[in-house]
Amino acid sequence: MKTTGISRFALCLFAALSTGAIAQDVRTQEGENLAATCAACHGTAGHSIGVMPVLAGIDKAAMFAAMQAFKNGQRPGTIMPQLAKGYSDLQIATLAEFFSKQQPEP
Repeated sequence: MKTTGISRFALCLFAALSTGAIAQDVRTQEGENLAATCAACHGTAGHSIGVMPVLAGIDKAAMFAAMQAFKNGQRPGTIMPQLAKGYSDLQIATLAEFFSKQQPEP
């Protein structure tokens, strides 16, 4: 009976850890999907070429704050205020998380 209890515990622990990994994979995929709309100006995975800001490796809190400022009209811009209004706070957080995990190019 002890073996069964330990086996059940191990199975539950594995299931809990797997669920967390699956949730992280889904969030990463969502970040990639959302970031695709940013690629036209900010480059693939935030590796901008030219005058647009590089988003790869950006601090999460800084990006979240900047997007909120665009969204709320507190930060001027040509296109970003309009784009930011189309994102929920969760989507902005997901974008910030995604870009913060991208490695900046040297």
